[in-house]
Amino acid sequence: MLIRIIILAFLTLILSLIITPIIIKYVKKFNLTDKPDYRKVHSDPIPTLGGLAIFLSFLFGLLILQPTDESHLAIICGAFIIIALGVVDDLINLSAKWKFAVQILIASLVVFWGGLHVEFINLPFGGQVQFGFFSSIITILWIVGITNAINLIDGLDGLAAGVSSIALLTIAGMALIMGDVYVVSIALILFFSTMGFLRYNFYPAKIFMGDTGAMFLGYMISVLALLGFKNITVISFVIPIFILGVPISDTLIAMVRRFINKQPISSPDSSHLHHRLMKYGFTHKQTVLFIYGLSTMFSVSAILFSMTTIWGSILIVGFVLLAIQVLIEDLELINSNYKPLTNLVKSLRQK
Repeated sequence: MLIRIIILAFLTLILSLIITPIIIKYVKKFNLTDKPDYRKVHSDPIPTLGGLAIFLSFLFGLLILQPTDESHLAIICGAFIIIALGVVDDLINLSAKWKFAVQILIASLVVFWGGLHVEFINLPFGGQVQFGFFSSIITILWIVGITNAINLIDGLDGLAAGVSSIALLTIAGMALIMGDVYVVSIALILFFSTMGFLRYNFYPAKIFMGDTGAMFLGYMISVLALLGFKNITVISFVIPIFILGVPISDTLIAMVRRFINKQPISSPDSSHLHHRLMKYGFTHKQTVLFIYGLSTMFSVSAILFSMTTIWGSILIVGFVLLAIQVLIEDLELINSNYKPLTNLVKSLRQK
């Protein structure tokens, strides 16, 4: 069964490799390009709407594998809407409030029509926390949050596609362990579709996925993570957070940075992880590969997290949080004065 899924899903890689150059050709013909500005690192207009190649390959994979789940129809309808939103945004640059409104609508569709939501979590030492009324709200916030988190890291050639591919492969592996055929199928279809696109998106990129691709991948990854880890333990609930560690941490750090620096939370800036790494002296390719490595570290942590004891899990969380804090302070991701850990170490040395 698994071999069949892998072989059929692999066909989406071939289709993605074929479709992407065709989209590049027509996007260039109609001059649909991503123009450079002060926040972007590319200096020349690059064809966009590459997310369509991922989406069309994904649809092909659905047709040949035909995975089934009670939430499937709602999920796919949501995917069509998010693609439409992305295309419109790439063409006319929608305001943030309009994008948020449609994203909330899509997430609500999945929750209330598809029936996908986290109802409770089991506590590690016994007992249960029921989310009740907040179940739907938490689920909607998760879907919208991850959708935008992937979009936020789409700042360098191949970055969002590569990070998403690592997350999808990890989700597929974890779902395989749990025997969830639907999640394995969807995750592998998306993985191969994205890898085919990455061939043309890696530095130097011939095409960008645009908001069309970034929001679609973020939406699908958020839904797959929920499908694989709903109604489980606190320990297990942390696993999808680990798998999506790079986009989640970069988004949360950006929110803290803007709050501390008294900037609007939704305002764009050029202090994300990839921006700071390049200012630190990394080349474009080195920055992308470094973040790939960071994503892999988070994924390995997620796998170890699922296999260890509660105390082992606490140790892993502590190590990851320490690594993130060191990164924040070394790269000055908040600002040049925010270095509590560094200051603590200095004060202890002086004593």
